[in-house]
Amino acid sequence: MTGQNLKNSILQLAIQGKLVEQREEEGTAKELLKKIEAEKKQLIKEGRIKKQKALPEINDDESPFDIPESWEWVRLGDLTHNWGQKKPDTTFDYIDVGSIDNVNGRLSDDENLIDAKNAPSRARKVVKKGSVIYSTVRPYLLNICVIDKEFKYEPIASTAFAILHPYCGLDQNYLYHVLMSPMFISYVNSMMLGVAYPAINDTNLLSGLVPLPPLEEQKRIIAKIEELMPYVDKYDVAYFEVEELNKKFPEDMQKSILQYAIQGNLVEQREEDGTAEDLYKQIQEEKKKLIKEGKIKKTKSLPEITEDEVPFDIPENWKWVRLGDVIHNWGQKKPNKTFDYIDVGSIDNINGMLSEEENLIDPKDAPSRARKIVKEGSVIYSTVRPYLLNICIINKEFEHEPIASTAFAILHPIKGIYNKYLYFILKSPMFISYVSSVMIGVAYPAINDTNLLAGLIPLPPLAEQKRIVEKIEELLPYTKQLIKKVD
Repeated sequence: MTGQNLKNSILQLAIQGKLVEQREEEGTAKELLKKIEAEKKQLIKEGRIKKQKALPEINDDESPFDIPESWEWVRLGDLTHNWGQKKPDTTFDYIDVGSIDNVNGRLSDDENLIDAKNAPSRARKVVKKGSVIYSTVRPYLLNICVIDKEFKYEPIASTAFAILHPYCGLDQNYLYHVLMSPMFISYVNSMMLGVAYPAINDTNLLSGLVPLPPLEEQKRIIAKIEELMPYVDKYDVAYFEVEELNKKFPEDMQKSILQYAIQGNLVEQREEDGTAEDLYKQIQEEKKKLIKEGKIKKTKSLPEITEDEVPFDIPENWKWVRLGDVIHNWGQKKPNKTFDYIDVGSIDNINGMLSEEENLIDPKDAPSRARKIVKEGSVIYSTVRPYLLNICIINKEFEHEPIASTAFAILHPIKGIYNKYLYFILKSPMFISYVSSVMIGVAYPAINDTNLLAGLIPLPPLAEQKRIVEKIEELLPYTKQLIKKVD
């Protein structure tokens, strides 16, 4: 239950007569209605308010729930009146929908003084201390407050408000809580009219039902609500903190799994898998072969790895290597025929997949960044911060040649590197931390190829790489289930 749900529950219990006990000595709402009717007649007789058209009797079918015997269902318009309208003729304090603090149900302390000649056309409704003002337009539906302060200048409210001044038997604060209750909000929503600017008209608003307790019970209800609300606010803060932890927990779990994996702690090491040292030698031989065959270009040697660079210990049969020593790229070309363009937006970075949709472009319309050659098995890595985790493995057949944006680094693993293992390395906290530390630029921070390829990766034997990937793929769905439960 959220803080708001808890607040709604308290208000609902309050207006159902379940928040405080009923006391026989406090009389009945029926007796209270007689006093209200007498006051109404007196105000009309004195010319202070206008006589209103009688509201229809309440049918049994209209009552949304049972209330105590000493209470009465009454239409809002039979419990309140307004003070009419006027065109401002002197400087006035204008109350607009934006003047309400709808979180705390208070009128802003700031004055909004306007000269009569500059009065907005909607500045017309007369309010007095004790009035409850109620915004009747949906975007501001909960902009409700009790006018509880003295004004230096006459207050005039916008016609976007209904002015609900309670008669003597209705406490304005009790009325406020009724209007904020789930029951009344539900009623108002059901009576909204209009599409562009849904609103409730005065007729429908004043026809709404209010559960009326005796006056002394109203005051006890208010006191109990005010006693409970600070606890609700504390609960809301605690609930939000727990929610944030719940959201963070699955993400932290994913990071922990990847970190355990690249530290050699996720699966066991097996002697029969051989060593990464032997594997690394095979990779270097494969690279030389590809260069000799003209399939890839020879690149500048990367510096030796120093002990100070190594971020953590790895198993004895593993080896720290630089990314650029175990991958290659396929070069660049200017498209000369229709091609399938892979841009940073083509990546589903949650699931690490390339979009199934084709992005076919004629060579004459080719973006200047459409240059990088990719092949099945390549890992593409966005090097610009806003898209830093836009990483995926190219694992589908293309009807048209795929060309990637120069916003990507193309990392094609040399034989001996499992591309899925490489993908998880790039998503790991260790590698993300490294990339963040060598980003260049302010407006559009990015990592250049030199720094990217100099990044360290922990290399296990090939068979262990595959077991690691298998274990990660077994565990990650559980973290995704946690995320769904949180959502």
